[in-house]
Amino acid sequence: MGKVIHPEFLMTTTVMPDTEPEIRKRIDACPKLASLQTNNRALSDLVKSDFSVTSQIAEIIRRDPSLSARLLRMVNSVYFSLSARVNNIEEAVFFLGLRQIRELSMATPVIEELEKLKAATTKPLPWKELWSHSIASAMITREILQATSLSIDDDTDYLVGLLHNVGKVVMANAYPAELEEVSRTRHKTPLDVCAMEQKIIGWDHAQIGAYYLERHQVAEEIVFAVKYHNNPAEAPRHGLFAAAVQVADRLVRHAGISGGFEKIDPIAADSWLKLDAWKILFGDNEEESALAQAHIANALNRLPAMLSGMT
Repeated sequence: MGKVIHPEFLMTTTVMPDTEPEIRKRIDACPKLASLQTNNRALSDLVKSDFSVTSQIAEIIRRDPSLSARLLRMVNSVYFSLSARVNNIEEAVFFLGLRQIRELSMATPVIEELEKLKAATTKPLPWKELWSHSIASAMITREILQATSLSIDDDTDYLVGLLHNVGKVVMANAYPAELEEVSRTRHKTPLDVCAMEQKIIGWDHAQIGAYYLERHQVAEEIVFAVKYHNNPAEAPRHGLFAAAVQVADRLVRHAGISGGFEKIDPIAADSWLKLDAWKILFGDNEEESALAQAHIANALNRLPAMLSGMT
């Protein structure tokens, strides 16, 4: 299983990182998940259909208690500002609309699956903060990519943001002492977090998450976006997805929604405009960049209210 490290040992001793075969062995030993894809096929097919009927969608949602609870919590959140509380699933589906039903149906099973993976840990960690950051990043990644010329006909734009930090969950299972050391250290930037992870483990959370997802046969676009979301310029393919995730991560952190575990200094306003990721997305076109900034700013203003019903 590789080295076993106690936190107090890490504080006083230089520890050599694992070799790549040792890292893979640890990750392979993590619990296998039933699925890291969207919710049941019936709901997925219905919300994508031009002939969807609210009553049919509501009937499928009723079979999933967790999804039903999230649906009602979201529709009764401050985002909708309804005068009366909604307790009927079909009525909630009507108010939410198909796009948000799709996003909710993707986030719920993924979070529940990852809950199984982190269940083996004993150290209390701010899991809700991680889920909030993941869902917020998914929403903003989708908004960023909508401002580009990239044509996306599925939910990859949402899933890359939702899963970009899955490596942290895997670390909690495979490298709990190292994750604790990273989480109690103050970092200036997300890249500093990656540097520390690489120093004490051998891989950072992006590499760990990408390998884990690849083992689960998740689509290459998602695997590459997760692996390169901290250095999108190095992505051999699917660089737009990786770039959008990096920008979304910075925007969400700037909005006060932390990455979950690590302590990172506040993200300065507009610092994401200086990232290589922004240039990958919008090039040197000032007009396109300005339009994208306005579009994203509008989404950020809506984010807290939308998020309050999903986590």
